[in-house]
Amino acid sequence: MVAPRVFAGGTQKSVFPIAGRLLYKKFSAKEKGIYTMSSVACEIIDNVGIIRLNNPGNRNALSRSLVSGILGGLRDCKERKVPSVILRAQEGCSVWSAGIDVTELALSTYDPFCYTESLQELMREVQGYPGPVIAMVHGSVWGGACDLVMTCDIVVGDETSSFAITPTKLALPYNASGILHFINRLGLNIAKEMFFSAEPVMADRAERVGILNHLVESGELVDFTMDLARRMASRSALAVSVIKEQFNLLAGAHPIPPDVFERVQGLRRLVFESHDYKEGVRSFLEKRPPVFTGE
Repeated sequence: MVAPRVFAGGTQKSVFPIAGRLLYKKFSAKEKGIYTMSSVACEIIDNVGIIRLNNPGNRNALSRSLVSGILGGLRDCKERKVPSVILRAQEGCSVWSAGIDVTELALSTYDPFCYTESLQELMREVQGYPGPVIAMVHGSVWGGACDLVMTCDIVVGDETSSFAITPTKLALPYNASGILHFINRLGLNIAKEMFFSAEPVMADRAERVGILNHLVESGELVDFTMDLARRMASRSALAVSVIKEQFNLLAGAHPIPPDVFERVQGLRRLVFESHDYKEGVRSFLEKRPPVFTGE
């Protein structure tokens, strides 16, 4: 466990490794004392946890290792009773995240959206975190990363931000809980348009339809988001956690009969076992337009 330190300017920071899974590099105090791993970096500033997606070479694709790093960061913040957390990309990234790592899809026949997969576990961890998790977005957000952003409690973005949910481009059989994230945040009409078109929603419209809580200029994004997180961190942590849990329970209060649930699972299997699914993944890796047959 790394003890808190005081760096230049008197700002207190805790720096910590993430669940001890990968090697870390220790930066100097001048470089803000971040401990980092190959895909995620974490720090605590002014009682706010900051988790950075740190793999721009792979456009911050949600590989198992990157998702595992975010999970570790959230769990460490929870253990330390950090009242609010910011999830962001590394400075200067034009892509916040490219979504699910399609190269991993090509290597297995697993269902990428099943309950036990790490990305689904991460979304449940975000929802279950006992304080606000704020997505700070500079750049484009694609696919499963868009779902992750929708799962966050608050989303703050700048004029470069855009949001696209893209399973229909790859013939991916999206899961019911993921669809519900969009319906709960945006309503049925906007959610349908995003899924059916798979086109990005740009920043101005994202604010209008409710993806963004706040749209700010890029030069003010960090300060605005940090100020918001600090204000939330100053409130009663117990009250915030209880109210967040109530929001989650009420938003998820959509009981369905067992036969409807089975039909949903059957519809997803229909896509997962189809030619179109295999063609979608293959065409993405081969960098060509897919040729879907509807079979």
